[in-house]
Amino acid sequence: MAAIIFIAIVVTAASSGAIFKPGEWYDGLRKPGWTPPKWAFPVVWTLLYAGIAYAGWVVWVTTGWSPPLLFWGAQILFNASWSWIFFGLRKMNLALVDIALLWLSILGFIATAWPVSVAAALLFIPYLAWVTTAGFLNYSVLRLNPSA
Repeated sequence: MAAIIFIAIVVTAASSGAIFKPGEWYDGLRKPGWTPPKWAFPVVWTLLYAGIAYAGWVVWVTTGWSPPLLFWGAQILFNASWSWIFFGLRKMNLALVDIALLWLSILGFIATAWPVSVAAALLFIPYLAWVTTAGFLNYSVLRLNPSA
């Protein structure tokens, strides 16, 4: 039952990206040359979300309510908020703050989950790398489009 709950939480968070899509506004913005291709985002996020759900479930089964689970909850909230802030509200500066908090909560999960489950912590390493890239992309798009 716990696995289903973690999957449902992750699917709910992921739905933010389906509700608040890039669309014409984002397509019209200037972006750096290293911006990943559009097809990469759903592929990468699908794999990451699977790892996020599994890592949360592993920590829950092992320790129940614990510091890593609090970081897990924080990261999923910041994750779900980003698309709404960036694409929905079109507040790139606020989205950058959100992604910084997301990055810190992912790092917090890794640090606190490591003693509980190395596998759960390792599943968040690619997530941290992708969010780092997304943070630099958010920053770059903001800098290239200061009046947007």
